[in-house]
Amino acid sequence: MSAALPASSREWHLVARPHGWPKPEDFALREAPVSAPAEGHVLVRNLYFSVDPYMRGRMNDVKSYTPPFQLDKPMEGGAVGEVVASNAEGIAVGDHVLHGLGWREYADVPANRVAKVDPDVAPLSAYLGVLGMTGLTAYAGLFEVASFKEGDAVFVSGAAGAVGSQVGQMARLKGASRVIGSAGSDEKVKLLVEEYGFDAAFNYKNGPVRDQLREAAPDGIDVYFDNVGGEHLEAALSSFNVHGRAAICGMIAQYNSTEPTPAPRNLALVIGKRLRLEGLLVGDHTALRPKFVEEAAGWLASGELKYRETTVEGIENGFSAFDGLMRGENTGKMIVSLV
Repeated sequence: MSAALPASSREWHLVARPHGWPKPEDFALREAPVSAPAEGHVLVRNLYFSVDPYMRGRMNDVKSYTPPFQLDKPMEGGAVGEVVASNAEGIAVGDHVLHGLGWREYADVPANRVAKVDPDVAPLSAYLGVLGMTGLTAYAGLFEVASFKEGDAVFVSGAAGAVGSQVGQMARLKGASRVIGSAGSDEKVKLLVEEYGFDAAFNYKNGPVRDQLREAAPDGIDVYFDNVGGEHLEAALSSFNVHGRAAICGMIAQYNSTEPTPAPRNLALVIGKRLRLEGLLVGDHTALRPKFVEEAAGWLASGELKYRETTVEGIENGFSAFDGLMRGENTGKMIVSLV
């Protein structure tokens, strides 16, 4: 077991289902008692937790691929922390672990639901992003879902985000003929080209996506990694070469819509171009994790794979971090630090 434990922990609860954009009053930061872990459990002091776009969907009470957050209960999400008490074999006090009970200062986690991580291989926060779920999402989506092959021209929307920035760099490292990205500010566009090595990038707010994509990819695209949906997907359909493939990872453009959003008006192009559009959930691709971590850790060590994090300090700023993420205020992975 361990030394004296804290009496209480702060945790974020969902207290109302958001309609449209989430509001501060839909959430509450509450205190909960902390006790020693039961048999087979460990108590983790969270050091960092992740906020991610998919969490918006879990705030709705609808049937989906993952259960909705329960009202007046702590929310969940990726977190990495230090074990402060253990009642499980093989996990010791002082070990660093990755688990799924974020949005709180202390987490009581079944030992079979944690994965040990090594702070000597990469900074702990990297296990929530570049070496974590977002990195695996990029890797699985590009190589397994979109069937990327050397010589493909690749377009990534939301390309300065945690997933998109990794997709573009991985495509380049594996021999893409051209990598194009879209982002929501001129500063992010500059980052894509100058730091991440994209061949071309554009600010989607500066004009129709279709026109800007056509200019950036005059010979068309073979792979589209979609984080946005809407106008971006329509533009990609227009620019696809025959047998193009899209990995549909996210549709942040419509997560907060209260009315149905129109489908791409040019969906009929799927037929003549023999396109393949496939949805992507990272949970389907956990078997790839060892290969991904090995390859990505190598790229990180060599400096070939770069990443950014936007860190918000303090658990009391958990909601504002999520709100900022949904408004595109992050560059790379959005993380809340409790250190």
